[in-house]
Amino acid sequence: MDNHSPALFLGDALALDFLNSVATPIDTPVDWIEDGEGLLRWLEQANLVPRETLESLRAQALPGELDNVADQARNLREWFRTFVREHKGRQLKPDALAELEPLNRLLERDEGYGRVVARQTDEGAVFDFQTMRKWRSPEALLLPVGEALGRFVCTEDFSNVKACEGPSCTLLFADHTRGYRRRWCSMALCGNRAKQAAHRHRIRQA
Repeated sequence: MDNHSPALFLGDALALDFLNSVATPIDTPVDWIEDGEGLLRWLEQANLVPRETLESLRAQALPGELDNVADQARNLREWFRTFVREHKGRQLKPDALAELEPLNRLLERDEGYGRVVARQTDEGAVFDFQTMRKWRSPEALLLPVGEALGRFVCTEDFSNVKACEGPSCTLLFADHTRGYRRRWCSMALCGNRAKQAAHRHRIRQA
């Protein structure tokens, strides 16, 4: 698996999927946003930015500009990872607000606006209020990521944020299962590995 393979979306929360954009799904670490093109691919897979917007920003970007934005995205990712790891497993306390100042500074740069659009249904056209964003430069690509992080902080119970129990796994997820007993990022990855390891252990013990 390399960073041209589809990214992993196993966190059950977009903010955690952003943190999981660097992972060790098999044996070798993979960073899906290691450069500007990787960032564009990840944003498209995450449905955070329309494809036509990505193509437009790719065409207008100066040499190295997208790579610089990807570097900012990685810095944002590791800052937020530190925050999540420090607070996961318990409810977020009000005094954590001071730690979120870098995120608020990013969100202040947003140029969002709303517009009325028409949508066709079986009963005819209906009107929707749609939130839009002005994409003035490649750095604006960080804004939908920041919005996802902000919404996560405000809506997710950090008591349910867990790290996969796989020995070498770095993935985080929000446990929304009944009884909150989820242990693995995915049964197809770490869950099956754990079952196989337990089976081998039982054989050796026998």
